[in-house]
Amino acid sequence: MAGNTFGHLFRFTSWGESHGPAIGCVVDGAPPRIPLSEADIQAHLDKRRPGTSRFVTQRQEPDAVKILSGVFEGVTTGTPISLLIENVDQRSKDYGAIKDQFRPAHADYTYLKKYGVRDYRGGGRQSARETAVRVAAGAIARKILGESITIRGAVVQMGQQKIDRSKWDWGAIGDNPFWCPDRQAAQTWEGYLDDVRKRGSSVGAVIEVVASGVPAGLGAPIYDKLDSDIARALMSINAVKGVEIGDGFAAAAHFGEENADEMRMQDGKVTFLANHAGGILGGISSGQDIVARMAVKPTSSILTPVRSVDRHGNDIEIRTTGRHDPCVGIRATPVAEAMIACVLADHLLRQRAQCG
Repeated sequence: MAGNTFGHLFRFTSWGESHGPAIGCVVDGAPPRIPLSEADIQAHLDKRRPGTSRFVTQRQEPDAVKILSGVFEGVTTGTPISLLIENVDQRSKDYGAIKDQFRPAHADYTYLKKYGVRDYRGGGRQSARETAVRVAAGAIARKILGESITIRGAVVQMGQQKIDRSKWDWGAIGDNPFWCPDRQAAQTWEGYLDDVRKRGSSVGAVIEVVASGVPAGLGAPIYDKLDSDIARALMSINAVKGVEIGDGFAAAAHFGEENADEMRMQDGKVTFLANHAGGILGGISSGQDIVARMAVKPTSSILTPVRSVDRHGNDIEIRTTGRHDPCVGIRATPVAEAMIACVLADHLLRQRAQCG
């Protein structure tokens, strides 16, 4: 009921606030005897952590993870895995001026209306700081999936700037701070985001995640469809306002014969001639690449003054100081990868339980 747990057989419960002493999660359902170390998790956390370039928040958090339970002599024991990440660089004083004010596009107003109390320090529980533990849980999910399944994310649009898909190069992602697969677009984005940051504003982004090597048969019809669980997972990420699978909304403009993923036999196996469905048919994986995209809104905390109200009923003008991402979509990329890993691990375990 409280909404802090995600998953079924593979599940995690997150806890903690942006400016509390620590954040963390408890991962349950991981099978026993899987090799797991803090280094396995840290490698993914390092991709999400703040302060890695001038284009993200300069909050300096090492995001060093500690495994408190569920691992013995280097392998999982089958019991809950508790993970801890300490917060070491909070500046709560940055938020003192807005403790009675509602930031537009934030959840300040709705949190107060729901709970009657609000942690204004960095947004408390609503902060994107929480997504670090999702990445940690996703690292464990990847260990369950094994090396045959790869999950890779890329930023394909920043604000109004889109990549050229004919120049897509997965190798380019590690060579720029934007997770951009188009080297030329990445160079353009540097000046574009610098200008946005200097103006005290922010922009949104579209992130695409591709999961390769996923076997056919994961998911279930009707209420536990693989694509519906992926959509829920991605929509649960802070600032995400839209999700699509495969061609998504563009499929509405197709004729039936255009949208069909035609099939042929090749070397005794079924092959698909297209992947408009994004690797999922009837809620069940087809064995093709699973392709999902999510739209991330512009960062709500900006220096540009905007109109709002305070909790005393006064009309005000507010600008948010502190350290914020001019495009939160950049650091959301490894979070999106992690959530899809969690969904796939969950469905893999459910498939084994039902079908052997």
